[in-house]
Amino acid sequence: MRFRCSRCGEHHEGLPDVAFDAPFYFYTVPEAERERRCTLTSDFCSIDNKDYFIRGCLEIPIIEHRELFAWGVWMSVSDVNFNRYKDVFDDRFQSHVGPFVGWLSNELPAYAETLTLKVRAHLRDEDVRPAFELEPTEHPLALDQRNGISFEKLQQVYEATFHDTSQTARGTR
Repeated sequence: MRFRCSRCGEHHEGLPDVAFDAPFYFYTVPEAERERRCTLTSDFCSIDNKDYFIRGCLEIPIIEHRELFAWGVWMSVSDVNFNRYKDVFDDRFQSHVGPFVGWLSNELPAYAETLTLKVRAHLRDEDVRPAFELEPTEHPLALDQRNGISFEKLQQVYEATFHDTSQTARGTR
C-alpha cells in the first residue's frame, strides 16, 4: 500500500500493524506509582493485583487484498483466565485453552468508544498471540472486523494513529 498522507503530505509505503505497549488503564495510574502498583510485560499487565490484561491481535481483513491489518491491543480478563493463560504461555500448543471473554482495553484512533467493546480471546499455537474477536455489534470496529476495511479507511486509521501525538500506539512490521 502506498498513499499520500493528507496530514503531512508525504508518501507512506507498506501495511504496518498498529500496536499498543500497554492497556489504557495502565496510563491512568500516576507514573510515579506504576512501578509499585503495576506489572507490565509485552504480553501481560496487572494493576494492583486486581485488574488483569492480556495482549492479542484484533485482525481486520482488507477488502480486495490478501493481507490482514492487525491491531496489537489489550483486553481485560478475570484473574482465573489471566493465570490460565500464564500457565500455558510457554507451551507450543495453547489453542485448547479458552476462549476468554473480556473488554477491549485500548482507545483505537479513528474509532469512537472502543473501551466498551466486548471481546473473546482465542489462544493460538506456535507462539502466536491470541486472536481477539469482537462481539458482533453495529460498532464500526466490529463491522470492519466482520466485513473488512477499505484502503481509504485504513489510510484514515494510519493518519489518525501516526499523526496524533496523544496516542500511545505505534506501527510495527
